[in-house]
Amino acid sequence: MTSRITFPNQATRAQITAGLRQLADYLDTNPALPLAPYGWDLLVSTHDDTDTAGIAEVDRIAAILGVPVRDEIADGGHYTAIKAFGLITYQAFHIPARSKAAYRAHITDDDHATPDDTSADDPPQAA
Repeated sequence: MTSRITFPNQATRAQITAGLRQLADYLDTNPALPLAPYGWDLLVSTHDDTDTAGIAEVDRIAAILGVPVRDEIADGGHYTAIKAFGLITYQAFHIPARSKAAYRAHITDDDHATPDDTSADDPPQAA
């Protein structure tokens, strides 16, 4: 059985979209504020507890966005769906368990942590 990871005090969709509109309005009325000259990426992690569920979620999002998925898992990368809205991109992604384990092994410098060890606790990462 797979499940989606939830977070305490999770914001609602309406709160997030309202915040984006407030930010856009604020930036329009405060031209002295600097902006990233090449745009921004809005990153959305699947937060699923298995690779199968995470990949399926990115596939579902890609279908809604009308874009192909980018599968870089074989090269140690992520599984993503990306759509550009002008200079702003919406990017949904899944980080495979093997990549997470390899990262954990790298940062812990632990002889017992290996890229194949996907059983270790893996707290959700903020996107």
